[in-house]
Amino acid sequence: MEGIAQLGQYLGAGLACIGMAGAAVGVGNVAGNFLNGALRNPSAAAGQTATLFIGMAFAEALGIFSFLVALLLLFAV
Repeated sequence: MEGIAQLGQYLGAGLACIGMAGAAVGVGNVAGNFLNGALRNPSAAAGQTATLFIGMAFAEALGIFSFLVALLLLFAV
């Protein structure tokens, strides 16, 4: 019975890691859209840099939360 519980831990941690891939896609999307806008209007790019970093931080926070959930599933008793 212990093997099934360990299998569930590994499976749950692997599924939680999908959130890290989603965060990577989100950060790429934010950066890509910023570059697209900066190339279209370079004079407005300097004013949007703070928004870029805030968007990246929010997207990366979701990846960190999913990593934390994966660690809790693996090592919490």
